[in-house]
Amino acid sequence: MEAHAHLLLCVLVLLAGHSLSNASGDTDVSSSGGTTATYIVFMDPAAMPAAHPSPAHWHAAHLQSLSIDPARHLLYSYSVAAHGFAAALLPHHLALLRDSPGVLQVVPDTVFQLHTTRTPEFLGLLSPAYQPAIRNLDAASHDVVIGVLDTGVWPESPSFAGGDLPPPPAHWKGVCEAGVDFPASACGRKLVGARSFSRGFRAANGGRGGMGVGRRSARDRDGHGTHTATTAAGAAVANASLFGYATGTARGMAPGARVAAYKVCWPEGCLGSDILAGIDSAVADGVGVLSLSLGGGAAPYYRDTVAVGAFGAAAAGVFVACSAGNSGPSGATVANSAPWVTTVGAGTLDRDFPAYVTLPSGARLAGVSLYAQSGRPVMLPLVYGGSRDNASKLCLSGTLNPASVRGKIVLCDRGVNARVEKGAVVKAAGGAGMVLANTAASGEELVADSHLLPAVAVGKSTGDKIRDYAQSGGRPMAMLSFGGTALGIRPSPVVAAFSSRGPNTVVPDILKPDMIGPGVNILAGWSGVKGPTGLAKDSRRTSFNIISGTSMSCPHISGLAALLKAAHPNWSPAAIKSALMTTTYTMDNTNSSLRDAAGSSPATPFGFGAGHVDPQKALSPGLVYDISTNDYAAFLCSLDYSATHIRVITKMSNVSCPPRSRPGDLNYPSFSVVFRKKARHAVRYRRELTNVGPAMAVYDVKVSGPASVGVTVTPAKLVFKKVGQKQRYYVTFESKAAGAGRAKPDFGWISWVSDEHVVRSPVAYTWKM
Repeated sequence: MEAHAHLLLCVLVLLAGHSLSNASGDTDVSSSGGTTATYIVFMDPAAMPAAHPSPAHWHAAHLQSLSIDPARHLLYSYSVAAHGFAAALLPHHLALLRDSPGVLQVVPDTVFQLHTTRTPEFLGLLSPAYQPAIRNLDAASHDVVIGVLDTGVWPESPSFAGGDLPPPPAHWKGVCEAGVDFPASACGRKLVGARSFSRGFRAANGGRGGMGVGRRSARDRDGHGTHTATTAAGAAVANASLFGYATGTARGMAPGARVAAYKVCWPEGCLGSDILAGIDSAVADGVGVLSLSLGGGAAPYYRDTVAVGAFGAAAAGVFVACSAGNSGPSGATVANSAPWVTTVGAGTLDRDFPAYVTLPSGARLAGVSLYAQSGRPVMLPLVYGGSRDNASKLCLSGTLNPASVRGKIVLCDRGVNARVEKGAVVKAAGGAGMVLANTAASGEELVADSHLLPAVAVGKSTGDKIRDYAQSGGRPMAMLSFGGTALGIRPSPVVAAFSSRGPNTVVPDILKPDMIGPGVNILAGWSGVKGPTGLAKDSRRTSFNIISGTSMSCPHISGLAALLKAAHPNWSPAAIKSALMTTTYTMDNTNSSLRDAAGSSPATPFGFGAGHVDPQKALSPGLVYDISTNDYAAFLCSLDYSATHIRVITKMSNVSCPPRSRPGDLNYPSFSVVFRKKARHAVRYRRELTNVGPAMAVYDVKVSGPASVGVTVTPAKLVFKKVGQKQRYYVTFESKAAGAGRAKPDFGWISWVSDEHVVRSPVAYTWKM
């Protein structure tokens, strides 16, 4: 059964018992006499007549007044994180709705995609000095519920054991929604809620969407949702591993916090209408943190379903973390760029899984792998391009000639199809092993996979050596061997090549991503019906899996936000984000600047945002940049959005836009300075800091950056006499770049330094002349 906390209760009465909350009663909306498409209709709450007892009642009545049968067309009613409804509509319905009073906007439903152990120690959560504080936070975080919008949950995972936890907090209103293969008893004191949302998905697919009976519940048949949920708040599980790799105690970032799963993603993707229903329900249920490891393309915020829902969540005091996307290393690819969302990129850990390709010359070339080796390695023939078609070098499905690759190690170029799929293609053609070699697009980044056959992934430089050898003539040979788990890898962290990059294409004046967290080769819980590769032909089963993506870094930040919320229950979501951002670090464990895995060059704030998260320092940031809902509304005014579009996002009917507001004046913990053609070569921004550290604190400003920009901060000293005091400062940025129209982006820092704290903000400079 799928349900929603605000799903049309009045409609159930009005429509003679037709149940929209029972999956068995879902209507095939495509049978309504034409082809329907799903839309989200945003309504003005101020326009709701007093005669209606609830927004759901009004939405159903509004459709009825336009001769649109709500029993057949209405999917969801939203009233908490957003105001409006989702409906499967016929073409002629659109004009009726757009011309009707109370309707702000009608937008098509969109498809979003998933951005698909060692980390507590790597982040310092297990250091002896930190243990007293973390024990206190574990207890305090019992009152924090992390809502995870993903592919559902595998409740039998040992990471959801909650026997030592007290009952759920009194404010919690969520439910464990019973469904196929998912009894209401599946939840407990760790997993405190589970719901599923598929109306939008099924409506977009003719009322069916290929949904098997097993899909209509919160059960995770993919693995992604269980992995993200247990990363955020999984209980400690001893002797966890993937086939012996990464053996140790698996533990979420906030093991004392609760988890609520909202299944909004299905094999074909995640529909915006379902996501918005999940956010709406989660906020009504009482979550304190939302974690969304999914995203779509760049769009104005009033057309971005996640941005609209996240605004409502943030306005209700809920911290929202979203993945930045896996479209790196190309620039201007970052997703989820709204400033009220914490946008998380991915970095590496100091743990790796070494594997080797040995050539007859004795050369032992290093790579990585999660293949569970059995037996001794042997030299085998090596082949590159198992047919006359160059596509065979990519090991695409159907491109390998079995006669050419049978019993051999096949060299495959990375790209186009999934890494694990290449291994399956090689195995299906009779290959005995695979070397997966990076090309320029992935550089030296290495991502380990649990392939179906012996396989080693190597970087571009090593791959080029093997490619040259394989094509040099003669009878090339190679041997694959596997080295288990290695710790203390240097350098680390490194910005993952796949992690999406700035600049922010929706609003260039807001720097995104906000920060990076661990997102490469992460061990966490897994679904019991999916093999570690996720391929249908993978019959192996495991309680834990190791995967990579900004999907994995996002729940690290969600879990850490839960710890900060427990430590500082009165902090706003913006204050928590500020604490996480201004205390990051940008030096790796070799005391060098963070590197970019794509080319081993220095990384920039377009890749790592403010830097790599440091949870110990975030607990005591000294100062924070706070942002209110009204501040965000003023920011939207500065984007020249219409009053209607601002109401869609804010649900406010009386927004008064201040004169001459600019996007860069939002009180954000970072700066993105854009020198534009029509503007003067100087830009002046304001910021306001709130003291959350000790009284009588004195901070001096420190500025670093390129010679091409002059920076003046006024005042240069801030004195905070008491806790909670606010102080404003102004920054003038003056471009001095010769030939500024051709200048490349550059970067700097503005830091406020006291005897106890450093409150640091990155600055990105771009020229659009």
